[in-house]
Amino acid sequence: MNEAQNAAQPASSGIIALVRRELRALWRDPWQLALISYIPLLGILCLWWLFSAGLPRQLPVAIVDQDHSQLSRMLTRQLKANPVTEPRSFTDLPSAVAAMQQAQVYAVVVFPHDMKKDLLTGHKPTIDVRYNSQFLLVGKLLSSQIQLSLGDGLLQVAGLKQLMTGTPKSQVAVNLSPVKSQTTALFNRNNNYIGFLVPPVLVALWQLLSMLVMANSLNRELHLNAAQSEDGISNRLTEHFWPKVLAKILLFTPILMLQGGFILAWLYLYLALPFAGSLALLLFAQLIMLLAVWSLVLFIFVLMRDSARVISFCTALFAPAFAFMGITFPTHEMPQLAQWWRLIMPSSHYIESHVSVVSYGATWSTLAQQLSSYWGFVGLLPLIYFLAIKLLPMTVKAQAEAAEYHAAPLPAKGQ
Repeated sequence: MNEAQNAAQPASSGIIALVRRELRALWRDPWQLALISYIPLLGILCLWWLFSAGLPRQLPVAIVDQDHSQLSRMLTRQLKANPVTEPRSFTDLPSAVAAMQQAQVYAVVVFPHDMKKDLLTGHKPTIDVRYNSQFLLVGKLLSSQIQLSLGDGLLQVAGLKQLMTGTPKSQVAVNLSPVKSQTTALFNRNNNYIGFLVPPVLVALWQLLSMLVMANSLNRELHLNAAQSEDGISNRLTEHFWPKVLAKILLFTPILMLQGGFILAWLYLYLALPFAGSLALLLFAQLIMLLAVWSLVLFIFVLMRDSARVISFCTALFAPAFAFMGITFPTHEMPQLAQWWRLIMPSSHYIESHVSVVSYGATWSTLAQQLSSYWGFVGLLPLIYFLAIKLLPMTVKAQAEAAEYHAAPLPAKGQ
């Protein structure tokens, strides 16, 4: 028993020494300090401020009135009464389309010649509605709101036409709307964009910052002088590599979990967004996601062993995380390559648990089933270990040869 305790004490003291080594390195690196302190806070607050209005309002819409009738003016007033749209008059269609291409307006509505006359005489005039679908959410919102406003205005004209043909007033409403429908959002009753967009955006930001923190810490090992040591700990890349990785995980995991917890507390405690489940479940899901991020970054580091390439590849891999979450675009409609790319990103697995807990009040059993999708990241561990054994000594050898080359005296001129 005493021998086991004595063997455990040096191991624990070694890990503590490695953690202290990481703390000193963190204190000497202003950029790394910024990534774990004020940059996440500023990013969270700025993103929340961008969506703080909750709903887009007064989106500019170009109106091309070729009819110049009482009906077209009434329909324009209907659009103006809608809080989402802000009509702006244009004299012709080319100028309105040019304004939409320059993002001065987001949609174009064209009232054709003789629109009122055609409606009253039984013809079917076409109201040309165009919107910029590059802005996915704005385009979808404008499409529905413009149709709603124009439909309400045209119902009044249809009612007048039926009255002119002798239809009883009590029957007009029944003829125009024989079936009335009501649409109620189950999990976002006010159609608030904060609850819809901000959580996945912040998760994508948090994942990107987590990647940068671990990648910077691992890249630091490539630039240390292998001939030196700190407190008896060798700076050689292959010396105590796995204990060094463990020390990084032990240091940065609690720090990043504090950031993730702050995001959840800000959204669901301070802003009081609708929340049906348990914060403990989301924190556990965040921890699993963070460990998956660590494994992926470690795999890329061991494979490339070059600081610039590691950062570039990781950034390119994680940057489109929000688009691949399936919040604003159905993932099953993506190309097959994009669906494979989505499976590589831990945030795509986490967001399913997030939506289940927040909207459906999922329990531990449901969460456990969803977390089983991370099995691929567990399979990376033996591959990382194998690559580290094969590739890290090659990097150490190349660094040693480069150091000898730079240390060798230059031949004298003329020799």
